[in-house]
Amino acid sequence: MPPLAKIILRRLALGLLTLLLVSVLVFAATQALPGDTASAILGRSATPERVKAVRERLGLDRPATSQYFTWLGGIVRGDVGDSLVAEQPISQLLGGRVVNSAALVLVAALISIPLSILIGSLSGLLRDRWFDSATSLGSLALAALPEFVIGILLIMLLATQVVHVFPAVSRVNPNEPIWSQMNMLVLPALTLVLAVAPYIVRILRASMIEVLESEYVQMARLKGMPERIVLQRHALPNAVIPAIQVIALNLAWLAGGVVVVEYLFNYPGIGSGLIDAVANRDVPVIQAIVLLIASLYVGFNLIADILTILVSPRLRTGLQ
Repeated sequence: MPPLAKIILRRLALGLLTLLLVSVLVFAATQALPGDTASAILGRSATPERVKAVRERLGLDRPATSQYFTWLGGIVRGDVGDSLVAEQPISQLLGGRVVNSAALVLVAALISIPLSILIGSLSGLLRDRWFDSATSLGSLALAALPEFVIGILLIMLLATQVVHVFPAVSRVNPNEPIWSQMNMLVLPALTLVLAVAPYIVRILRASMIEVLESEYVQMARLKGMPERIVLQRHALPNAVIPAIQVIALNLAWLAGGVVVVEYLFNYPGIGSGLIDAVANRDVPVIQAIVLLIASLYVGFNLIADILTILVSPRLRTGLQ
C-alpha cells in the first residue's frame, strides 16, 4: 500500500474515533439539557399522564445507554432519526437548511480564500510599506471584532442608516432556488468573509516574509531569475503551506460560525435550525446538526493534512 494511502487511512480512523467521542459528548450534553422534551411538546397545560404517554411513545423512558446505541445505530445505517417536535424525518426537515448554509459557506469561502491569499502575499512582499501597515491595522481591527458586531455594522452601513442597498433580513423564499436569491446572501456572506479573512491574511503575511528571507529564494535571485518567476515558483507555493491548516480551520469555523450569523440575519440555515431545536428541546435535531458540524471539522482537517503533504516537497519525498 502506498505511504500516502496509509496516512489517509490512519487519519480516517482517527477522524472516525473523534466523531465517536463527539457523539458521546453530544448525546450526554443533550441529555443534561434542562426541562423535558415531552413537556415542551405538550405545553405547560399537559397532565402528568399525557407527559408519561408521550415519553413512552418517544422512547424517552428507556435508559440513556439504550437510547444512545439506538441513535448511533441509526446514524451508521444513514438514518439520523425523526424530529420530536415536527414529527418528520430530520433529513427532510433539514434538507433545505443544509443547502442554504452550504451556499452561504461556499460563497464566503470562494471570496475569502483567494482574497486573503492575495492580500497576505502582497503584504508580505511589500513589508513595512503603507500597504502592509494598512493591511496589518485593518486585519487586527477585524480580528478583534466578533462576527455579530461586524454583521450589525454592515446592516447599519449597507441596509439601514447610511445606504439601503441590501436587505437587512435575509428572508429566503423556500420555493425558489437559493442561487436565484443571491441578494439575500450578500450581507451574511460578507460578514463571514470579514470574520475569517484577517486570520488567513496575517498567517500568510508572516509566512511570505519568512520565505522571502530564505536561502533558496536568495539563491534563485542570484541566478538571475525574474522576480515574477521567483515569487510564483519558489515563494508563494512554500508560503501557502503553513496557511493551509489555517484555511482548513477557518473553513470549519465557517460551518459552525454560521449559527450566529444566520440568527442575526434571520437566514434559514442549519444555524437558525439549531437555535430553534434548542429552544424546542428537539434533541434528535440538535444531535444531528452538531454531529454534522463536527464531521465537517474532521473532513476539512483531513483534506488540509493531505494537501500539506502533496504541496510540500520535503514531506512528499519523505513518503517515497
